Amino acid sequence: MLNKRTSIDRRSFLQLASAAYAVSAVEPAFGQMSKGAEVYKNLPIGLGKVTWVGENDTIDAVVRSVADLGLHVCQIGFERSSLDVVKPLREACAKYGVNVTSISEHNPGKRVFNFYEGPLTIGIIPAATREVRIRALKVSADIAAAAGVSAIHTHCGFIPEDPNDPIYPQAVAAVKEVATYCKGRGISLLCETGQETPITLLRLIDDVNTGNVFVNLDVANLILYGKGNPVDAMDVIGPLVRGIHAKDGRFPTNPKELGLETPIGEGKVDFPKLFEQLRKVNYRGSMMIEREVGNEEERKRDVLKSKIFLQKMIVQAYG
Repeated sequence: MLNKRTSIDRRSFLQLASAAYAVSAVEPAFGQMSKGAEVYKNLPIGLGKVTWVGENDTIDAVVRSVADLGLHVCQIGFERSSLDVVKPLREACAKYGVNVTSISEHNPGKRVFNFYEGPLTIGIIPAATREVRIRALKVSADIAAAAGVSAIHTHCGFIPEDPNDPIYPQAVAAVKEVATYCKGRGISLLCETGQETPITLLRLIDDVNTGNVFVNLDVANLILYGKGNPVDAMDVIGPLVRGIHAKDGRFPTNPKELGLETPIGEGKVDFPKLFEQLRKVNYRGSMMIEREVGNEEERKRDVLKSKIFLQKMIVQAYG
């Protein structure tokens, strides 16, 4: 647990956020390190970026874009997944010094991130796309195993909060099928937070009971979906966290739509207390910056600002 000397109050947090954004204004071009960057080497939490290889992207360019931001870890997904991606992925990671922590898979089929169409389109719970998405997750497990990546990552979907709901045992069976396949290949399955309360996710993992299902804590999603907040969620699922998405946002006020995503430091995520919780469980994994709003240059700018801010937060929290 942090003592008074190392904890950060809300006022200090806002000052730190402002300082990080001010520093970013005078930072060198993407990929170049400032003179004070030595302090950020070998941080206890590895900062990286959520990445995606689209139809018109090359794996080389996507992995290079991570290194160009001065980051050395990433979570990566593919619009078209097959074992053909393994060789270029391994080559690009070796070329640019980037480590992949998990393969992200959510396809095929459309996904709509709102409260009405979301339960029908997200994850492996919707019956219409369940079978094909389970197959896609198994392909991702094969890719991870062949590429030397330790985990795959996905949204399960809107897990029923009521364990007596007839859909709940179907959800357990679907996740268990994927988890069992992953276990046979020596990798983990990371379930991203968001569409369910933390205790519901914990119940699902407990009922799947394969020993290789863990949590990817998206620190903003719990807020965006109105399901809780990441600080309190750590009391429930903290020991199971094996990956983190770093972003920020506000609670929903429109009952049909998710809350608004914001740049880090401008939303409702209490990063000082979150880092205290991470320190308490001695979290030493990765933290992936996720920013999907705006054009490419705006996203680069926001990721770089977030990197500077989070680096300072990690040093403050962990010493």
